[in-house]
Amino acid sequence: MILGLDIGRQYIKAVVLDKTKGGHKLVNHGLRLVPEPNQTFDPEKISQPHWVMAVRELMKEMKINPKRVKHLVTSLNGSHVSVKQITTMDMPQEELHSSMTFEARKHIPMDGSDAVIDYQIFGSNPKEVDKIDVALVACTKKTSSAHIELLKEIGFKPGIIDVDPIAIMNSYSYANDLPEEGAVVLLDIGTVSSALTVWGRKDAFFTRDLPIGSHEFVKALATKLDKDYVSSLDELLKEGVNCFNSSDTEETDSGIGIAERTVFDNFVEDIRRSLRYYAKTTNQSFFTHFFLTGGGSATEGLAELIQSKLNLEVSVFNPMQSFEGYDEEAIVNPAQYTVAVGLALRGGGFDT
Repeated sequence: MILGLDIGRQYIKAVVLDKTKGGHKLVNHGLRLVPEPNQTFDPEKISQPHWVMAVRELMKEMKINPKRVKHLVTSLNGSHVSVKQITTMDMPQEELHSSMTFEARKHIPMDGSDAVIDYQIFGSNPKEVDKIDVALVACTKKTSSAHIELLKEIGFKPGIIDVDPIAIMNSYSYANDLPEEGAVVLLDIGTVSSALTVWGRKDAFFTRDLPIGSHEFVKALATKLDKDYVSSLDELLKEGVNCFNSSDTEETDSGIGIAERTVFDNFVEDIRRSLRYYAKTTNQSFFTHFFLTGGGSATEGLAELIQSKLNLEVSVFNPMQSFEGYDEEAIVNPAQYTVAVGLALRGGGFDT
């Protein structure tokens, strides 16, 4: 049994997999709200006791004893870690490990605090002989220690600690081949932020944390409708992006009315800027497909809006469709389990 545990700001997601001869079997899954239901969500008020209680309750619902879990994989999200692909000489593991701290100081901004360094080998560089592509990961010791203490308080023995962007790509790569030409884009829409990840077989791995998530969608709608948070959340779940459709206009200096910009317009613009940055730094601007993941991916009409604005094929990614034991009718919005699935796959020995 391999438990992938995604400890989010608003929801805890868990996936249990077993390895089979043909791949992996979905054994169990679960979802738990962290804050109190039917109240205004404030991410600044969520602290360790809330996460501890929520995870314990979820484990109870899933009939899992944390102390008996032998294969646990959790993750840190993009706002707490730096992830960057580098190309380096192919060398023995011992030498590669010792060289990563030096490489990290060259490629990843350090704030002077003690850093925890890790890496994942992607494989041979397609353009340079005797070189490999490596995902270099760094976070502060404070961040790492806090996460480990959280797991211990719940009752777990801390296992592998991954990062969200790599877990997302593991989920995708398990069921899909990377494109021979161009890159695929995955956008994991969380509660307070969203992780944009880009990767292609011959192109660089890139990830960026965008400071907009479903919490911002609800707050913006509450302001627009002059309603409370809970009512606005219900409206967003029911109507999706259409909640913001109205005849409201802003007058320009010339007297011409223009449509009011919405939080979704700002969101798409952040995505566009990130893809432009990727194109500028890699000389690669061919994106084969755009996938939405995470809880916010279920926002009605969002995929169609992004597709129309960016002129890219956009769809919601289902990370469970290749698993034995997956019941389509039993799981609402499987995309919200993308990180948890990637973590469980990592625990089962699958790497991108």
